[in-house]
Amino acid sequence: MTSRELSALILLGAIWGASFMFMRVAAPEFGVVPLVVLRTSLAALVFVPFLLARGGARQMLSLWRPLCVLGAINTAIPFALFNFASLHLQAAVLAILNATAPMFAAFVAFIWLKDRLHVSAVWGLIIGFGGVVLISLDKTVGNQISIAPVLAVIAAACCYGWGACIMKKWLTGARPVAVAAGSQLWASLLLAPVALAQLPPQWPSSLAWVNALALAIGGTGLAYLLYFYLIGSAGPAKAVMVGYLVPLFGIIWGVLLLDEVPSLWDFAGGGLILLGITLTSGIAQRMVVLVKRRLVVD
Repeated sequence: MTSRELSALILLGAIWGASFMFMRVAAPEFGVVPLVVLRTSLAALVFVPFLLARGGARQMLSLWRPLCVLGAINTAIPFALFNFASLHLQAAVLAILNATAPMFAAFVAFIWLKDRLHVSAVWGLIIGFGGVVLISLDKTVGNQISIAPVLAVIAAACCYGWGACIMKKWLTGARPVAVAAGSQLWASLLLAPVALAQLPPQWPSSLAWVNALALAIGGTGLAYLLYFYLIGSAGPAKAVMVGYLVPLFGIIWGVLLLDEVPSLWDFAGGGLILLGITLTSGIAQRMVVLVKRRLVVD
């Protein structure tokens, strides 16, 4: 990975990690669904110049059916669930639980796409979900928070995993910018009637607007473009490493800007989740192979 690619990876991790902070500030004033529609609509506008430059608009129209499904499963539903959870959970916790998405992707691919699941991947799922249980117990037992926000985040991560399988099954070969723009546009259209019925009673504050715009333009539009750049330049295997940086930056931004104090159980659960991801995604096995090769060479 070049220094430019590494910089893009770190920047993407910082942006996506900050997205949970933006949600926490904007969601209470905008409302759960209106914030989703604002976010997806503005993100879709960010993609328009790239669609026109690369000729993806026609493909976006021809693939409207799978993009509609993807917009619901991978964008509309999880964005709304995260907005709801952000009303109750710290940004750091949201970022940590969001990291379970690759594990759900592996599980859904095993059930739906009949992908092979190695023994190490099974252990990864068990360990990762053990981390989820730790965090869930920490947030609910003896506290005023119900299990609903935690379940909402888990359901959102499951949607992301399902969305990855939808892209693999129905959208392989499609232009990434067409997939991103189409899914954001469909999410806006699907939720627009609900958003109109749930408009906030008063105009959101300037702070809420700043966070909402940062979430839409930076955390969604520009972040997707960075992600696609990494996939094309460094390859998918290296691009997905951003999943390890998002929880880290989620914790950093929450502590620095929202005065959050993650518990030891958050860190312990997060560690188990990251370990589970390395086993489920096959990264741990590849690292072992590389170490063995290096030892043989030496």
